Amino acid sequence: MHLRYQFRLYPAPCQEQALARAFGCARVVFNDALRAREQAYAAGLAYLPDGELSKRVITEAKKSPERVWLGEVSAVVLQQALADLNAAYRNFFASVSGRRKGRVVAAPRYRSRKDRRQAIRFTRNARWKITAGGRLRLPKIGDVPVRWSRTLPSVPSSVTVIRDAAGRYFASFVVETGNEPLPQTEAEIGVDLGLTHFAVLSDGRKISSPRFLRRAERKLRKAQQALSRKTSGSANRRKAAARAARLHARVTDARRDHHHKLSTQLIRDNQAVYVENLCVNGLARTGLAKSVHDAGWSQFLAMLEYKAARHGRTFAKIDRWFPSSKLCGTCGTVAESMPLNIRKWACACGAVHDRDVNAANNILAAGQADRLNDRRAQARPGLVPAPRSEAVTHPDAARSTRSVEGISAL
Repeated sequence: MHLRYQFRLYPAPCQEQALARAFGCARVVFNDALRAREQAYAAGLAYLPDGELSKRVITEAKKSPERVWLGEVSAVVLQQALADLNAAYRNFFASVSGRRKGRVVAAPRYRSRKDRRQAIRFTRNARWKITAGGRLRLPKIGDVPVRWSRTLPSVPSSVTVIRDAAGRYFASFVVETGNEPLPQTEAEIGVDLGLTHFAVLSDGRKISSPRFLRRAERKLRKAQQALSRKTSGSANRRKAAARAARLHARVTDARRDHHHKLSTQLIRDNQAVYVENLCVNGLARTGLAKSVHDAGWSQFLAMLEYKAARHGRTFAKIDRWFPSSKLCGTCGTVAESMPLNIRKWACACGAVHDRDVNAANNILAAGQADRLNDRRAQARPGLVPAPRSEAVTHPDAARSTRSVEGISAL
């Protein structure tokens, strides 16, 4: 399995300038290559091959007076920017032709220098290395201090340097990791995700929703109002934008930290975890959009999936149309309707149900039935993509108290 490890970088001012040059050169090469392909398409010419494009926008461009400064950065950075464009075109063509499943992928777009998030990638050809003193040595940039929160499980083949919207720098490594099976346990659990409670477990425990965005709304609103009053292009506007981005970064970091701790505990304590296959995109277009985005269900489910695959646990999603809330867990009767304002209901058989606990129990039963009757079980676990920000070091992340009923969020 491939996992992504991300560590905080603390470059010196001169190194920040060198990184800014690298970000700018990679952006220019990407845009020049995209422009060349669009012009060739508009003129009715054949699709430019990757080699011809590299020769035109990198090799020959360095010899021209307008692009001579491309030689100030590592050539690997420029080649990787071109590789990103080629990958974007392949994904676009595969989506248009129907070979790529899922949502339609748009055509590549130009990169903006006003985008506060920038990234460059160094492969093994760039001869980057981790020094004996624990610093990250990058070509034409220098030895950058790194805050190592853990050791890498294997030697990475590339490193991506990221500058986020809040002005922080990170080094991202994708490495090959082996599976770490946990001891077998008899416990299995069903999880019903919601907004009043972030998760309700089939054993009756309820995990309150932290609502990180809702709690930070007041500060965010003031920061956005201050930003809107600044003159476009001024230094004060850049400072106000950075302050708003830092507030959003704290919310994101706190939410990710909560999801990591809760998903780790559920995978460690249970042999199988069953959840409902929610239509998050549909719910995000309703009046509950802000609360749905604040909960971050998709990120949480992705963590459960890859951690289960890594630690030898079972993770399964039941059918999206399974009536978990309307189904009586005692007699199996399905209620005609179940509005959201009804949190407890009584069945004709005499059973009184807590809506969320009953749904979690039904999810558990449905997941166990599907698991026992599954004739399409794979002989080996399926591939799980490298999750973003699996292991992140945020020394200045927001530390907020998580309100949990009946369960510790670690």
